[in-house]
Amino acid sequence: MKIQMQATSAFELNDPRGVWVQGTVLALALRPEKGGAMALAESISLTPEDGVIGDHGTSKRRQVTLLDEAAWQTACSEIGTELDWIVRRANILVRGIDLPKLVEQQVRIGTALVEVIGEVDPCHVMDAAQSGLKAALKPHWRGGVYARVIQSGFVSTNDNVLRIHSSQ
Repeated sequence: MKIQMQATSAFELNDPRGVWVQGTVLALALRPEKGGAMALAESISLTPEDGVIGDHGTSKRRQVTLLDEAAWQTACSEIGTELDWIVRRANILVRGIDLPKLVEQQVRIGTALVEVIGEVDPCHVMDAAQSGLKAALKPHWRGGVYARVIQSGFVSTNDNVLRIHSSQ
């Protein structure tokens, strides 16, 4: 039997009895060209062959990136400025799900299925955007996570982010 539950606390996010843990897609973006500006999107298409369709520079392992809204806000607060989330150059901005807990898990985002592989390490581009941003993104996985696409699908703003794991 499968159960869908809305996590209302950090405790529930880690509750082993649940089958699904839910977050929400807040915004989407892609990088149409190397070094170019991020383009906001209402929806994106994901495939195992190409990652985010229209996004520049994906690999077979790092096909899509997710950023947590609270982590981004904490990093910005730490350096004393407000920055638009697309400065991070991630594809999907989410709320309500603990990204580090998704590593080695399958996650349904919209109609796509991805496997979260690891942490996104902030690079020098972050400091080029704002002094101190790279260091502010280093602790607690604030730079987000990256994933590979297992099953093609579409992701839209307000879609659910569901971590899939077996009941115990």
